[in-house]
Amino acid sequence: VCRSNKSPWVCLTCSSVHCGRYVNGHAKKHYEDAQIPMTNHKKTEKQEKVQHTVCMDCSSYSTYCYRCDDFVVNDTKLGLVQKVREHLQNLENSAFTSDRHRKRKLLENSSLNSKLLKVNGSTTALCATGLRNLGNTCFMNAILQSLSNIQQFCCYFKELPAVELRNGKTAGRRTYHTRSQGDNNVSLVEEFRKTLCALWQGSQTAFSPESLFYVVWKIMPNFRGYQQQDAHEFMRYLLDHLHLELQGGFNGVSRSVILQENSNLSASNKCCINGASTVVTAIFGGILQNEVNCLICGTESRKFDPFLDLSLDIPSQFRNKRSKNQESGPMCTLRDCLRSFTDLEELDETELYMCHKCKKKQKSTKKFWIQKLPKVLCLHLKRFHWTAYLRNKVDTYVEFPLRGLDMKCYLLEPENSGPESCLYDLVAVVVHHGSGVGSGHYTAYAAHEGRWFHFNDSTVTLTDEETVGKAKAYILFYVERQARPGADKL
Repeated sequence: VCRSNKSPWVCLTCSSVHCGRYVNGHAKKHYEDAQIPMTNHKKTEKQEKVQHTVCMDCSSYSTYCYRCDDFVVNDTKLGLVQKVREHLQNLENSAFTSDRHRKRKLLENSSLNSKLLKVNGSTTALCATGLRNLGNTCFMNAILQSLSNIQQFCCYFKELPAVELRNGKTAGRRTYHTRSQGDNNVSLVEEFRKTLCALWQGSQTAFSPESLFYVVWKIMPNFRGYQQQDAHEFMRYLLDHLHLELQGGFNGVSRSVILQENSNLSASNKCCINGASTVVTAIFGGILQNEVNCLICGTESRKFDPFLDLSLDIPSQFRNKRSKNQESGPMCTLRDCLRSFTDLEELDETELYMCHKCKKKQKSTKKFWIQKLPKVLCLHLKRFHWTAYLRNKVDTYVEFPLRGLDMKCYLLEPENSGPESCLYDLVAVVVHHGSGVGSGHYTAYAAHEGRWFHFNDSTVTLTDEETVGKAKAYILFYVERQARPGADKL
């Protein structure tokens, strides 16, 4: 009906194909239309069988019943559902094989990729797994792929024991959550763990994060619907909810215990945000010192604020520059954005500071220092700005280093840091393509075992550092460089 090729669902009664519940919902409408002739008649057993209630997702091969409003795992006595599933899998495998032969011919004619073939032994990332788009879910896919390549963070979740949310006869058999379970029986941590485990195992070209997205819908109402969402906003909600759920634990066992037993995440590296420390705060948590000075009496106020990421303005003098060569003059760099964030600034009339000594709101200055740097430094470039009626995008290219980002000059006490403890290397970049926050498309670049990959939903391609460096970054993930053994003894 809508000509969409995203999330196709096939009706197991009549074999017609419609888009699924994460696109325009035409599969559901097909089921509802089949109910109309039956409203004025008493349903007989024979009529019940022709209700078009059961359909299958052609991407994940999961079976769904609209009447039960739930995923189902049981089959007919003849195993007809499994036969359909195997048929669809064979179709996909044959299509994938022919597509792979076509791509191989194209790659043989490309000089760039032939060089990659000689260096890496392969032109395709066979071990890399893409994430299927469930209908404008590229914002989620880009963040998930970025987090999956932050090794210490990803490994923690992959090593967690599986949590069985069902009891009795269905335990270990059904993998999909149901709407009837209620909010208390869905686990963001568990679905996040399963998604990370599915990536980089090399057994499939693309994974459908449907179960994770369903939990996101359930516990994060802001992300319900099919419209494009802000990737940074999603990342913050995701990390916050993972942090809260890890503190709570499951089945009476707190997962924060595992964090405490992990020798790689010692107590000195923890940063508590909203309660006890978890792997989220241990990896992404840093501390800012906020200094405010009253310009009338000189009273200084200091406050320490924990953070999981830093949101940086692109300085106004660079905002009209869209590319490297568009205008003469200095290019905007990540250092310019960091300097703008930490420089002393005078608060405007709308942000007057309540001075406790003057007993009233006064003009004041504000300055940020970084009191503690995180293991993974997440930098968000504020590309979207509200005007009177619209939310515009700042499309300026910001130059950023792939290695050796030095954060020492922004520290409150740089003399207490080690020689390499302030150096960071890039591990992932999220890019927004398009003009507005409610439109466009998100992709991600990430480094894995020394090679850079471009993640564009289901498609994963090998790329190079030069291409990554040219990206108009929206979110940057930097990993703290590890000090060489014995360096602290010198």
